[in-house]
Amino acid sequence: MNKKILIVDDDPRNIFALKLTLKARGYQIVSCTMAQEAIQILKEDNTIDIVLMDMMMPEMDGYEAIRIIKDMPLVSRVPVIAVTAQAMPEDRQKCLDAGAQGYVSKPIDVDQLILAIEKLS
Repeated sequence: MNKKILIVDDDPRNIFALKLTLKARGYQIVSCTMAQEAIQILKEDNTIDIVLMDMMMPEMDGYEAIRIIKDMPLVSRVPVIAVTAQAMPEDRQKCLDAGAQGYVSKPIDVDQLILAIEKLS
């Protein structure tokens, strides 16, 4: 079964590259550029299997967005993989502490990302 992945990133180029890569591997993709929009999509679409959340975004960052998602009963079960340019060990822990189930640093290693997705599927 094809997994449906929500990509949340404020940089459309990142979304474009991820979309191409993941679609080529058979995933269905939904995307948006703001955390607030991602929360709305999750409320309206109960077929999302995994969220790839950029952690550094304007207005609402990924940390806040993950906390909100984890507090929403209907979508708290959807695993979130943090995607961030911050690649220090403490950054990974900060993402996991916020509620992310996975962590991938930028620039994204596609194999690492696929492993993270498969692990949560």
